[in-house]
Amino acid sequence: RHVRGVPGGVSAASSSGQQSYMEPESDWDRDLLLDPAWEKQQRKTFTAWCNSHLRKAGTQIENIEEDFRDGLKLMLLLEVISGERLPKPERGKMRVHKINNVNKALDFIASKGVKLVSIGAEEIVDGNVKMTLGMIWTIILRFAIQDISVEETSAKEGLLLWCQRKTAPYKNVNVQNFHISWKDGLAFNALIHRHRPELIDYDKLRKDDPVTNLNNAFEVAEKYLDIPKMLDAEDIVGTLRPDEKAIMTYVSCFYHAFSGAQKAETAANRICKVLAVNQENEHLMEDYEKLASDLLEWIRRTIPWLENRAPEKTMAEMQQKLEDFRDYRRVHKPPKVQEKCQLEINFNTLQTKLRLSNRPAFMPSEGRMVSDINGAWHTLEGAEKGYEEWLLYEIRRLERLDHLAEKFRQKAAIHESWTDGKEAMLTQKDYETASLSEIKALLKKHEAFESDLAAHQDRVEQIAAIAQELNELDYYDSPSVNARCQKICEQWDSLGSLTQNRRESLERTEKQLESIDELYLEYAKRAAPFNNWMEGAMEDLQDMFIVHNIEEIQGLITAHEQFKATLPEANKEREAIQAIQAEVQKIAQYNGIKLAGTNPYTTITPSSIDSKWDKVQQLVPQRDQALQEELGRQQSNDHLRRQFANQANVVGPWIQNKMEEIGRISIEMNGTLEDQLTHLRQYEQSIIDYKPNIDQLEGNHQLIQEALIFDNKYTAYTMEHLRVGWEQLLTTIARTINEIENQILTRDAKGISQEQLHEYRASFNHFDKKRTGIMDSDDFRALLISTGNSLGDAEFARIMGIVDPNNSGAVTFQAFIDFMSRETTDTDTADQVIASFKILAGDKNYITAEELRRELPPDQAEYCISRMAPYAGPDGVPGALDYMSFSTALYGESDL
Repeated sequence: RHVRGVPGGVSAASSSGQQSYMEPESDWDRDLLLDPAWEKQQRKTFTAWCNSHLRKAGTQIENIEEDFRDGLKLMLLLEVISGERLPKPERGKMRVHKINNVNKALDFIASKGVKLVSIGAEEIVDGNVKMTLGMIWTIILRFAIQDISVEETSAKEGLLLWCQRKTAPYKNVNVQNFHISWKDGLAFNALIHRHRPELIDYDKLRKDDPVTNLNNAFEVAEKYLDIPKMLDAEDIVGTLRPDEKAIMTYVSCFYHAFSGAQKAETAANRICKVLAVNQENEHLMEDYEKLASDLLEWIRRTIPWLENRAPEKTMAEMQQKLEDFRDYRRVHKPPKVQEKCQLEINFNTLQTKLRLSNRPAFMPSEGRMVSDINGAWHTLEGAEKGYEEWLLYEIRRLERLDHLAEKFRQKAAIHESWTDGKEAMLTQKDYETASLSEIKALLKKHEAFESDLAAHQDRVEQIAAIAQELNELDYYDSPSVNARCQKICEQWDSLGSLTQNRRESLERTEKQLESIDELYLEYAKRAAPFNNWMEGAMEDLQDMFIVHNIEEIQGLITAHEQFKATLPEANKEREAIQAIQAEVQKIAQYNGIKLAGTNPYTTITPSSIDSKWDKVQQLVPQRDQALQEELGRQQSNDHLRRQFANQANVVGPWIQNKMEEIGRISIEMNGTLEDQLTHLRQYEQSIIDYKPNIDQLEGNHQLIQEALIFDNKYTAYTMEHLRVGWEQLLTTIARTINEIENQILTRDAKGISQEQLHEYRASFNHFDKKRTGIMDSDDFRALLISTGNSLGDAEFARIMGIVDPNNSGAVTFQAFIDFMSRETTDTDTADQVIASFKILAGDKNYITAEELRRELPPDQAEYCISRMAPYAGPDGVPGALDYMSFSTALYGESDL
């Protein structure tokens, strides 16, 4: 005897391991009691369902618990619904014959993977209503409901989901179960209207008239859909909760009646999914093209600005150029660095999505490849570096020019002041009426003048040398400098000629005039060079200076101290010269000589000598103060150098260390990909948190540039080097995170387990001898052999064409796992999409726009219509579209 269970109370699972198609129920299993109303509904529904199949064999049943007792019609029912032959029934009338026939039926049910507990042949033969209804419900579940599947769900859940999908657009319909949700009849009418709208006028149905609604649906289903009436409207309305199994049985008949439409919907869903992938990818491609165009346009506009080397005339204008360049580095370039990095990440992510959806790789339009962006960026940085060097050179040149121009003007003014009136003096004819002593005096005076003239020769040469240097340094006001210098040189040549002429005139009369005042002559000879020395000293003490470091200013201070050491000796010379004048006065007074008042041999008076000496004495402490102030400035500059160097010597190694750590992290496999991603993002945050140190370093670097400091012996790091390192660090961590994200995309899309991914990474790392994350073809071949691939040259060449399409000779880990997943995972293909379109087209080789708009959502229907070529086959109709070539194009040339 078979011990079987009521299928409503025990899970019935197929031998293939499918999920149960009904959850266990407590109301039918424990005490074998059944609500009278439910029993009535089940009797009617199950009887109608059985007859819908038995009539195909030319028979039917009237009483469900009586007509199956001998097992004959039960075996016949199973043969009709399964299409299989059962063992030959026994025709005897005895109880044992009936039991044997029922057991044959129950054995056949069990052979279909259904476990029956507590149901035995004796109960069926005895006409047990509860057991008979349970057995029929088991048959209904197995042959009418079990194979229903909607979006990976099956049986009851699948049937419920199908009902919810089909009735979703209808007002007053909310299918949540197989009992209360069907009482008002609107759900039955909605199912019919959704598939056969011409049979139901849904808008005329009222929620408050359930009997009319139910009868309308049942009558239409029986008349037009060949679904027998399985329930009475009054029984459903008069029951607090209709029987779930009766409703499920009825609804399953609707499902099977519309199964053809279900296939079309499945095909439409597949097409929608494929089109959605293509639409998303096209949107990503458009975003990439726009971002690439914008970035290239910015680079195109910026490079000419950086390559412009037209110098400005003044320091202020060049300083403004430098400030504009700083704004570019601080404000304008950093966002572009981020855009460039994001562009590469978007490109890699898009290519990964295309590979995962079996689409051809994305090829940007000409000139917008990632390599084009990198090339343009490299050109930009080259122009940028040259521009900064040029700016600093020009600022130093202009600084030097300003200093030289001011020095030229000072020396020219001193010389022009000295030459004022000299031509008139040299051209006077005073010697024609002078006495001998006066002539002697004039001659001596002229000798003193020649001495003075020779002393000024050095200043004239300095003026000419400064003018020449200004010309060589391209001073903007060189024409006026040259004109002034030319005038001084021409005047100097004239003075030389006039001096020679006057000497010749004086010497012609010298033989007649011999009275010489030796004392005056000695005074004049000593006073002139001393006076010239004092003028030179005053000039040097007031001379402008420019230095760039402490050593240079200390050199000037040392020279100044050496000059101060000569002052006592100079003072002795001054006192000696003044003593000569005192001796003149003493002799004149002693001999009663009345002096003319001034020394006939020189215009240099004792008072002028004392006045200039006092001026020298005043200028010495002023020079002391200026040199000390400059020393303080150079010491401050040295402090700025040390301050920058101390930071740079920390930041530089920190950046290098982080770069090395990222390199190690990218080839290690600690934890899951999500763990690695979390770790990398935390690591990226720690790098971002370090940004204030870079900003502080930039601030100190700006202070150094504002102080016009151009060298730093305390560090080998430059701000340019650190900026590049920082940008590379940010780009590298972002790329590493993107690689992990792409690995997650690949793993999830291809169904790769975490253990498989670890195994792939361990194998890759083992053969990645250089620990770079990239291996050459020989190492990769060894890796493939280690995974069990037996490779000939042709097979290996095929694989290299997949993992290294650009023939670079290098294989990345991402390319390796893409290959491994491609070799082991099924993907959607062009053939699958063609088959789906063929279902929507009703098995035709073409499809119409009307059919696409009916079966697909509006945006995806129009997407197909706009891209499908007209159908060129012989059996086409006007407006027919070629869905085959369109489906093939979705996957690129490889599937043709």
